[in-house]
Amino acid sequence: MKISVLQFPGTNCEYDTKYAFEKLGCDVEVIWHKEKKIPSDTDLLVIPGGFSYGDYLRSGAIARFANVMESVQEYAAKGGKVLGICNGFQILLEAGLLPGAMKRNDSLHFISKYHTLKVINTDNTFLSLTKKDEVLNIPVAHHDGNYYIDAEGLKELEKNNQILLKYCDKDGNLVNMNGSVSNIAGICNKEKNVFGLMPHPERAIEEILGSTDGVNMLKGFLQ
Repeated sequence: MKISVLQFPGTNCEYDTKYAFEKLGCDVEVIWHKEKKIPSDTDLLVIPGGFSYGDYLRSGAIARFANVMESVQEYAAKGGKVLGICNGFQILLEAGLLPGAMKRNDSLHFISKYHTLKVINTDNTFLSLTKKDEVLNIPVAHHDGNYYIDAEGLKELEKNNQILLKYCDKDGNLVNMNGSVSNIAGICNKEKNVFGLMPHPERAIEEILGSTDGVNMLKGFLQ
């Protein structure tokens, strides 16, 4: 598979993402934000984590207007698969490719640690190799990961099985890790081709790093 990984000034996870997908046997190309087109043979487009443009205005708000984003919008509209991780999730929200918004963590502190997640829906490519209610141990590293959506929007997410992951404890009991509405850690669009999550599956692919629970998440795209 051909994986295209976007790169903005301030991105810091593009090479982690490249390494993870290459370890799974993929051909990976890093695409600079000034490019106007993504490669036509792209099978999966990944917007990685980091602090695009320093998050000086609002997380993802400036990156949303980068040259490459018009091509991303077109790619997604045609059914192309897009994965946004952490800052990439924030960018997808700012671009309107996913519903909702991100706020500052309710603790007002940057959170960087391994945290357990509960798989909520598996009827999508991303989590197709996981099991419903499975508990995954995946690192988080964010300051603005407090996902917000209004009550009507939340009902839509639930109705359409768009909620992918929720924060939980090691026994699968839901916990409020950063203030996110309904403990949400990841969602997708109605068409289930655009995916966003705050945790970093690309950092959980080797035991030496503390977990391999990210492997099946990423492998879901390779079927």
